[in-house]
Parts: sequence; C-alpha cells; structure tokens
Amino acid sequence: MTAKDWKKAFKQVEHKKAESSRQLKFNKPKDKKYGRGTRKCALCGRRKALIRRYSLNICRQCFREVATEIGFRRY
Repeated sequence: MTAKDWKKAFKQVEHKKAESSRQLKFNKPKDKKYGRGTRKCALCGRRKALIRRYSLNICRQCFREVATEIGFRRY
C-alpha cells in the first residue's frame, strides 16, 4: 500500500474512532531505514537510477545535465 492509498483509505474511516485507530496502527507506511528506498537524488528526489560513485548521489538524468559542470569529460 502506497502512502497515497493509505491516506485515501484513512479518509474514508476517519469519522469512526475505533476503525481509524486500527487503521493508523496497522496500515501506516513505515519509514525506510536501509536499502534502495532510503537514498534519493540530491537534485530532483528521484529514487531510481542513482549514481553513488564518488559520493555524487544524483540520478542518471540529472547527472547528464550537470556532468560537464562537475568536470566530467565523458559520461
């Protein structure tokens, strides 16, 4: 369940006290502590296709835009 779906489901039961507390307890999205979901692009926030080499931490699309400014001749 994505965060968007969770908010939609919670909105349907927010007026029911017991149901809403159960919804919060079991269905709230968890924060990631490790893995691919924790890292995101420093420029745009995209989580896929991340270049971590040389501690750049930017996605490949943003890298192509700023590669010459950073000092890369070939990319």
